[in-house]
Amino acid sequence: MSDDLQEIEILPDEEGDPPDLQKKIKKLKKDLDECEKVRKEYLDGWQRAKADHINYRNDEGKRFEDMARFVTAGLIQEILPVLDSFDLALGHGLSPDVEKGILLIRSQFEDILKKRGLKQIEVETGEEFNPERHESIGEIESDAPPGKIAEVVQRGFIFHDRILRPARVRLARVRS
Repeated sequence: MSDDLQEIEILPDEEGDPPDLQKKIKKLKKDLDECEKVRKEYLDGWQRAKADHINYRNDEGKRFEDMARFVTAGLIQEILPVLDSFDLALGHGLSPDVEKGILLIRSQFEDILKKRGLKQIEVETGEEFNPERHESIGEIESDAPPGKIAEVVQRGFIFHDRILRPARVRLARVRS
């Protein structure tokens, strides 16, 4: 309640009747208190509604981002065999000019996918097998210690910190 109203001194007028003024002022103070209470309730409600709306907008933005990533991940998964085909073509002894052209096309293609969030899983021969990043498709005799990665059969990829396709590898086994 306002300090101005508390400091009002009521003086009887020439006709008298200060008690009626006292009653009116008390009623006005009561009405003002009620109005301030209602105003506070409305303000609190509005602030909650505004916060809920902001949270909703943020949640919707995240949901749309997740949906876009999901759709993009599906598209990229369909495109990965094309990258594998480039790798296969490069392994078949092409003429230098053709090989150079295929390397250039593959490089451009990989650059586009990298811009969209795709990263290759780096795998080295002799590296420890990690089932989260690697998929073992067998064993071969190798100079690498047994149980370590001996050969990468197919490259693996990560899309926005999520394994899209694990690297397919063969593990080393003891030579017979």
